[in-house]
Amino acid sequence: MRVCLITSRPGHPLLAATTALLTPRHEVDSIDPEAGHDASRPSVSGGALADVYLLKARTPRALALARSFEERGAPVVNSAAATGLCQDRTAMAELAGSAGLPFASTRTVAALRQLAAEPALPYPLVVKSRYSRRHDLVARVDDAVRMRRLCAEWPDEPVVVQPFTANSGWDHKLWVIAGQVFAALRRSELADPRPDPRAEPASQNMTGAWAVTAAVHDPGPGPGPGSRGPTLPLALADLPGGWLDLVRRVGSVFALDVYGVDLIDAGGGAPLIVDINAFPGVRGQSGAPEALAALALRAATGEAAGESEAAIVPG
Repeated sequence: MRVCLITSRPGHPLLAATTALLTPRHEVDSIDPEAGHDASRPSVSGGALADVYLLKARTPRALALARSFEERGAPVVNSAAATGLCQDRTAMAELAGSAGLPFASTRTVAALRQLAAEPALPYPLVVKSRYSRRHDLVARVDDAVRMRRLCAEWPDEPVVVQPFTANSGWDHKLWVIAGQVFAALRRSELADPRPDPRAEPASQNMTGAWAVTAAVHDPGPGPGPGSRGPTLPLALADLPGGWLDLVRRVGSVFALDVYGVDLIDAGGGAPLIVDINAFPGVRGQSGAPEALAALALRAATGEAAGESEAAIVPG
């Protein structure tokens, strides 16, 4: 089999480990969608299409390249349509809501300056760039002063707005590869900016409530890019009841085979989805490269599972 990675970073730990598993018997190459390749070229080398493409990059050029391969009949994991939908937080929230998923209430504003001009905003709010990308806007806004500061930097940014839901301050990071779930905890970038650095969740107790124990390590000075501390292991058995079924259903609704779901406990084990990502990094999860390698080979023979409950029409 010939597997092609659509990525600018073929050395990413998940991709590198998956490549190492496949290369003894299969050919693996990569194409950088940002390197100016002509989208009419069938693959990185030679004239034939690869047996399967793994769409790790999510930029407009990557989506266009993946779509060109799909139009020629090549399987792409995840599809360009499903990947693109997850880049638009408005479309994501609409699809999740129509499917009955417990997704954060979301409204869209054409520009941040328009939001800042609205009277009597119900702080605290969560404000995010409508279109997900590297270094986009994701912020908790507690008052008008913070809003004005953000508006000075991002005045014309299209945004989505969500109410801030009180929670433990820890994101439950759940990743899925062809139905196999991996889990971890990470301090939320939207958590209280001055958390107790010694507090972190322990495993779930018998009543389903999250305990709080002394941290073995200091998770860092507070939330924000690069300062949220380490990702902590989380056993699937410690998840509240129903969460595994929920995250697997996300894949069905969004037609995704490889994806991440960020959840918070909104109280009493009630899940609230705050983000869905196509083809996340799934770093440091034992068994993830093996699951991805197996998925790639199945997809190459037409056996991948990415069929949605809702119609996603490639655009």
